[in-house]
Amino acid sequence: MGLRKRHPDVVFTPIMQSASMRRLDQVLHLVAPKDVAVTLVGESGTGKEILSRRVHELSPRKAGPFVPINCAAIPESLFESELFGHERGAFTGASELVKGKVEAAQGGTLFLDEVGEMPLAMQAKLLRFLENRRFMRVGGSTKLLADVRLIFATLRALDDEVRAGRFRADLFYRIQGITIRVPPLRDRRADIPLLLNHFVGHLAAKHGTAAPCFSRSARAALVSHVWPGNVRELRNVVETLCLLRAGKRVRIRDLPEEITRATSHTRGASMSSALSIDLGQSLECNIERIIEASLALEGGNRARAAERLGVSVRTIQRYLARGIGEGVDSPGDEPTDHPEERQTTH
Repeated sequence: MGLRKRHPDVVFTPIMQSASMRRLDQVLHLVAPKDVAVTLVGESGTGKEILSRRVHELSPRKAGPFVPINCAAIPESLFESELFGHERGAFTGASELVKGKVEAAQGGTLFLDEVGEMPLAMQAKLLRFLENRRFMRVGGSTKLLADVRLIFATLRALDDEVRAGRFRADLFYRIQGITIRVPPLRDRRADIPLLLNHFVGHLAAKHGTAAPCFSRSARAALVSHVWPGNVRELRNVVETLCLLRAGKRVRIRDLPEEITRATSHTRGASMSSALSIDLGQSLECNIERIIEASLALEGGNRARAAERLGVSVRTIQRYLARGIGEGVDSPGDEPTDHPEERQTTH
């Protein structure tokens, strides 16, 4: 899927080489065409907004607007106006009619990020809106109808917030129907080499610098890092390296201290040649795990992973191609220490 000018930092086809993300994408393909609410649960930086845009792009509403709103960034006193808009004279300083995010998303998708941070008073108003898709602007007297699909995202499981009294139980049960958990980057290490190549190509072009190339040891350190900040942290690291090591080779000593410091402690465990196999899983699932682990050990290089496993590169490619779709390289492409150009942007 190509570049979209409306949001220059978005991947509309996320990188999904790992088995966990391929399974997640299969779920997105199933629910996207249905006009139902979706809730994405995952750590900060895992790409929940990107995945919500993925749902929008796969839905019949893709020609309509995609409107994001960060519930944690809006003061409680302004929340209702931000969401539903206000009439002229509704409050001091309201000199003109202003449409809210709900109206802006008409015919498209409204994405409520960090919905668990929404004030309790607004949760009640959101619940009423979800019941019949009708609302009034602040200071207004006419009920308006909104044709929008809602997608929610949260860092924490909302049932915990309900038990703590910070989230309404009735709203929770209203939006929990399609809940999708987004795995952290440390649980989908097979995606890291492709994300690395993608970010290098995009960020070097953005800053007008020559792209750096990565040594095998540097790639392995990046793959083995635990990434507490997830994909967002990886992007920030790559952006720094694109500026400080432009056109040069990135060695392990050029990586941020928190990565090099952790490498000596985690490499033996994270990059070990030992792998536990769950006999409760299917043979295909375990084969996928073995291939992903081998790719992680070899920094994403398929030829070396195939040599390690004693199989052909074609065998690796065949397994990677199953259910991946557009998020992978074409068969025969080999990851190298040089960044690859991609048609999408993050």
